[in-house]
Amino acid sequence: MRIGLQVPSFTWPGGGAALGETFGAIAKRAEDAGFASLWVMDHFFQIPMVGTPEQDMLEGYSALAFAAARTSRIKLGTLVTGVTYRHPGVLVKSATTLDVLSGGRAYFGIGAAWFEREHLGLGVPFPPLRERFQRLEEALRIAHRMWSEDNGAFAGRHYQLAETLCVPQPLSKPHPPILIGGSGEKKTLRLVARYADATNLFAPLSDDGPGIIRHKLAVLREHCEREGRRYEDIEKTTLSTLLVRPEGDGNRWLTPAQAVDILGRLHEEGVDHAVVNMPDVDRPETIEYVAREVIAPAAKL
Repeated sequence: MRIGLQVPSFTWPGGGAALGETFGAIAKRAEDAGFASLWVMDHFFQIPMVGTPEQDMLEGYSALAFAAARTSRIKLGTLVTGVTYRHPGVLVKSATTLDVLSGGRAYFGIGAAWFEREHLGLGVPFPPLRERFQRLEEALRIAHRMWSEDNGAFAGRHYQLAETLCVPQPLSKPHPPILIGGSGEKKTLRLVARYADATNLFAPLSDDGPGIIRHKLAVLREHCEREGRRYEDIEKTTLSTLLVRPEGDGNRWLTPAQAVDILGRLHEEGVDHAVVNMPDVDRPETIEYVAREVIAPAAKL
């Protein structure tokens, strides 16, 4: 069982002037502590579930490139990029650049997008949900084309590319793992089965989490069977908030043993890679504690 770290908030002491040093230190500590991956959201305004739009938010690929320069082993990805934010050809080029400059450590995380306020605020078109999924599927096809030997034109309903040229090609082979975020059973998981190398599902670190994952992965397996795809070839990842302290509280906060037990049950359901976010991640002792009490035992699962 691998554990990844998501950083969804950049509101730390010192404000913008200290943000680069703080984030760089988090990336290095996470790598040294044994986290398998480092993830940021790809948003431009802070999202309601985390804070207010006026709070600090970094652009995803710039932040990951910065983290790549501070690290040497940890995998890097957005969890996830909304398909509407960038033209797919430009987005694939950004992901390729991250992969090349990091030495082959990039994930390509993508989804259908949902946060209307930042689209309207920044003047980014926000089409209806059905169209966003159409655009997502075309973007996935474009990624596969650009990461192949075929540099020919792509003609879709929403995107037209005269050349699908991408030089240099990624260092990851055959390409950076394509991860689709979202748990929709009819569309999202079908796209995972057809195009992706990894799926990311929300799974609370509670007694409910394993049951949720069991159901979602059963649906994914059915899609794989229909698509003629090996279910075992898809990396199963989850996203959770980790609230852990020595005594727990019998409610939201877990003891380390409880956290490891739930991670173990997720692993039994088929989860390969659990991505967590947690409060006070800017404090060195937070990462050190989780590394010792959660990551080390989980690595043995």
